[in-house]
Amino acid sequence: MSTPQQPPGETGAMDPRPLDEMRGYVGRELLAGKVALVTGGDSGIGRAVCVAFAKEGADVAFTYLSEDADARHTADLVQAEGHRCVRLKGDLALPDFCIEVVERTVNQLGRLDVLVNNVAEQQPFDKPEDIDDHQWLHTFDVNVHSYFRVIRAALPHLGEGSAIVNTGSVNGVRGNPSLLTYSVTKGAVHVLTFSLARALVDRGIRVNCVAPGPVWTPLIPATMPKEKVEQFGSQVPMGRPADPDEIAPSYVFFASPLSSYYTGEVLSPNGGEIFPG
Repeated sequence: MSTPQQPPGETGAMDPRPLDEMRGYVGRELLAGKVALVTGGDSGIGRAVCVAFAKEGADVAFTYLSEDADARHTADLVQAEGHRCVRLKGDLALPDFCIEVVERTVNQLGRLDVLVNNVAEQQPFDKPEDIDDHQWLHTFDVNVHSYFRVIRAALPHLGEGSAIVNTGSVNGVRGNPSLLTYSVTKGAVHVLTFSLARALVDRGIRVNCVAPGPVWTPLIPATMPKEKVEQFGSQVPMGRPADPDEIAPSYVFFASPLSSYYTGEVLSPNGGEIFPG
C-alpha cells in the first residue's frame, strides 16, 4: 500500500506503481514537428501524456510544482524518444507563472502548437462548512484560473490547426460530496471548454476536454485517507482505477489531426460509468 505523503505526491512512494511511461505505445508521427506544453506533467496522467506526445514526434515542455525526481524522470523519458524537453518548476496558482511558462516554452522550443491544461489540486472534506475560503480560492486558482491564464498567454502563439486539451473529471459531471471544491472546479473546466471552443473556432483552434474517472496517480494517496485509497476505483463497472497509460491516448486523439472535426467535446474514459443527463 502506498506510503502516506503530502500533496501533490510523488510516484516513488506508490504501491503499486502506476503504469505511466507508455512502454507499449507505438507512435505514428501524429505530432511530428509540433511543440506541446503540458501543465502538471511530472507524474500521473501528465507524465503519460508527455511521453505519448514525444512518441508521436513532439517536443515537450511541462510544468510541475516541487517534485524534482518525478520531473527528471519524465524529462528523461521524453528525451529517450529523441525529443527536446523543458522542465518548468513553479506554482500555477500565481498569475505571473502562468505567463512565464508559455514564454519559456516558446523561447526554448521555438513555437507552441498544443496546450494541455492538466494541473490539479484536490482536498477531501467531510462537511461543506469545513471548507475555508483559502482552500476554496486556492483550488479555483489551480484548477480553473491557471487554465484560463495559460490559455490567454498561449493564444498569440496558437493558430490554425492548434489544439487545447483541458483535463476535467467525471466528478465535474456528477459531483462528489467529499471532493466538493474539486468537483465544482472541474464542472467549470467543462464549461470553459465549451465556451472557448465556440470563441476560437473561427481561428481554427480546437478546444476539447478529457474527463477521466478514477485514475491511480500520486494525488490519490497524497489526498485521501488510507481506507478510501484501498477502495479507490472499485465503484466503477470495471471495478478498478485506470492507469495513466490508459488515459493518455485520449489526449493524443484531441491533440492530433485525428480529431480535426472535434471541438467543444468532453471525452470520458471512466471504466464504464455512465454520465448523468
